[in-house]
Amino acid sequence: MKWMIASDLHGSFLYTKQLFLAYATEKADKLILLGDYLYHGPRNRLPDVYEPQEVISLLNAHKDILLCVRGNCDAEVDQMVLDFPIMADYMPVISDGHTIFATHGHLFGENNPPPLQTGDILLTGHTHIPAIRQKSGYLYANPGSVSLPKENHPRTYMILEDGLLSLKNLNNEVIQKEKIY
Repeated sequence: MKWMIASDLHGSFLYTKQLFLAYATEKADKLILLGDYLYHGPRNRLPDVYEPQEVISLLNAHKDILLCVRGNCDAEVDQMVLDFPIMADYMPVISDGHTIFATHGHLFGENNPPPLQTGDILLTGHTHIPAIRQKSGYLYANPGSVSLPKENHPRTYMILEDGLLSLKNLNNEVIQKEKIY
């Protein structure tokens, strides 16, 4: 199974469209989205080409490939316009016999992880800062942000395939690659 992982679209049609172009190029099986789909939030500037209605259409057109969790900027009104579930705070995903705990990061994160088993992966967004770090007993991974990256990072996503986790920019260029299992 080839997984694409992304987070923090924040209503940017331009970068959500680029993400789906990268998805097509990657030929991934599923896309895990880690929250903050439509609204930019009061602490963020407006993203480029802020068009939440267009993002809604694009996401709904790809609903069959999406696995999603709720971000801190997502509300029931967002669920009302999306044709796939986004309101779960976390989602366990099994990949090659390993458990991935996927969540946005505002409830569980690198500094306040959920109960994890040795070898598990904690996958979050929220900070808009990409990371792949070995922690005590588990791996912490964050794909960064597609539309509003922070700390001078590029717009990024991750690919997980055959135990290899790759952080890439929207031009499909590898920034970091780690064998994780």
